[in-house]
Amino acid sequence: MAWAPPYVDPDELNRFVRVDDTVDDVEAGLAIEAASRAVDAFTGRQFGLVDTPEARRYTASLRSGLWVVGIDDLMTSTGLAVTVPAGAITAYELTPINAAAMGRPWTRLVVIADSTVQPVGEAYEVTITARWGWTVVPAAVKQATLLQASRFLARRDSPYGIAGSPSDGSELRLLARVDPDVAVILGPYVRRGFVFA
Repeated sequence: MAWAPPYVDPDELNRFVRVDDTVDDVEAGLAIEAASRAVDAFTGRQFGLVDTPEARRYTASLRSGLWVVGIDDLMTSTGLAVTVPAGAITAYELTPINAAAMGRPWTRLVVIADSTVQPVGEAYEVTITARWGWTVVPAAVKQATLLQASRFLARRDSPYGIAGSPSDGSELRLLARVDPDVAVILGPYVRRGFVFA
């Protein structure tokens, strides 16, 4: 998997919209990519995984006597390294504590009080090298992507953003946001107050 991948493939979308040919696979791919990025924008996170550990920089803040670092989503500690200009931080805890058991990512790193190396509060002084992202795309994210992609794919049949027929009284202006059901599905995955890298 890669960072910010498409969350479903054209075959999955074809099955979802009950199409049994590959005629529209190019358009389906575009709809899937657009829907995947709409999911990212709505949730404030992405659900891919970088292929190899990469370094990212963060700012630590002091909370209740401990240095806390808000980080991008992280689900594996393989290749994880934490450093500041003074050296490597080896005493830390990834939180929420029960995230892994619940199939959710860690979103903070807390430096343990007795760590010999500590941040000092300078901007972007903490460098964390890790395999960022989600180890598996959640089923809810796949479902939301399928719903939104099917809507984008059908949009070509309503060129002015209007579906239905005025003569039948079924005219409907399409929404300029994610599908309401997509919003319901993705609600538990929304990350507030943090911008992913």
